[in-house]
Amino acid sequence: METNATTPAAEATPQPSVLERSLDLSVVIADLDKEIDQRLKRMGKNLKMPGFRPGKVPFHIVKQQYGHDAYVDALNEALEKSFTEAVKAQQLRVAGSPKIEPKKTESETHIEFSAVFEVYPEVKVADLKDVEIERPTLEIGAAELENTLNVLRKQRVRYEPVDRAAAQGDRVTIDFLGKKGGEPFQGGEAKDYPFVLGEGAMLADFENAVTGLKAGEAKTFEMTFPADYHAKDLAGQAATFDVTVKQVSEAVLPEIDTDFAKSLGIADGDVEKMRAEIETNLKREVKSRLKSRVKNQVMEALLKTNPIEVPKALVEIEIDQLIHNARQDMEQRSGKKMKDFPMQREWFADQAKRRVSLGLVLSEIVKVNELHAKPEQIKSVVEEAAQSYEHPEEVVRWYYAQPQRLAEIEGVVIEDNVVEWALASARVLDKAIAFDELMGQGQRG
Repeated sequence: METNATTPAAEATPQPSVLERSLDLSVVIADLDKEIDQRLKRMGKNLKMPGFRPGKVPFHIVKQQYGHDAYVDALNEALEKSFTEAVKAQQLRVAGSPKIEPKKTESETHIEFSAVFEVYPEVKVADLKDVEIERPTLEIGAAELENTLNVLRKQRVRYEPVDRAAAQGDRVTIDFLGKKGGEPFQGGEAKDYPFVLGEGAMLADFENAVTGLKAGEAKTFEMTFPADYHAKDLAGQAATFDVTVKQVSEAVLPEIDTDFAKSLGIADGDVEKMRAEIETNLKREVKSRLKSRVKNQVMEALLKTNPIEVPKALVEIEIDQLIHNARQDMEQRSGKKMKDFPMQREWFADQAKRRVSLGLVLSEIVKVNELHAKPEQIKSVVEEAAQSYEHPEEVVRWYYAQPQRLAEIEGVVIEDNVVEWALASARVLDKAIAFDELMGQGQRG
């Protein structure tokens, strides 16, 4: 319960939300004084103070020492009770905590307060019959399996020196020195620098100049940095580079054999067993990505067809949670030094508003259509997730060991139920999607 006696005059007054409400609260002074005395008496029964036996401290001393604390606690309790009764009588759903301030009134019997707060918006779920949702489809066949095998091979590539001109896909090791206006510039020099031609590690003009050179050959060339180059002092500027190729190495992919199978975790090196496992994992991954794409479309459709005003208090709470999550993530990635990294609340405002909006809409859909997660659905999702581990039964036990872990799965099931409901309500268009498009970054070597 938030109480503030005054608001600094220098603070800008925010525009009131259409969800904002206010209530007048009243606390009877006599009742408050009675509650304070009772609190102090209860406190005095066990109070220890130098010079007095336990529980024998005179009441006036107890009141002198702890009277203010007892007053604050008793007043907050009285206000909370008064506020709860008032919102219950008016059947209001309060979002966040109220801001309670004393009113400038004079009364010998009552203390008057005003409570300002927000309520949850009324959500009336729109009909989806005119909404079109595109559902991507993809069948996994031999070509997709070979594609994935090649990706896995590229991830384990090795390079062997060759005596020929450098070509696309080769790794070259070079010395280079860049000059602008005849003078070397910062970051324009390196020794024994390796990169693979065609992977975009260097600018295209730089790679083109190196392509065709053999080990031991040198070249001087001019190039112009792109206008949007990240180093502002070089953006759009002309420069001259002296390059010497030290080594040219070609990519050698591992053979699909016993050693390769073992490198992928197949203990006995059985190639067919490896292929079967890759196919199973690939189908699981494709299913997950297809499901994720459909889910994203459904969520966007629900947001678009159900625009609502969201309580600012809930958005602020969500921003706090996003900042907390971001800090934890940064600490895990970069260590404790990032614990105090300054974060601006506006960085998270749009995301927080979207999450709150979607949460309110989903909550109403679940309630109206009775889409709550059933125990057997939760069990099915847990067991499916466990299949990608070596000992699935241990993973299942891990999930069921803590209610919080199951609660996360319950949230996933509820979202799945909403997606199925939406697909049954909207116009669904099945459309084949290319394997590379679906897998995106995940299929790059």
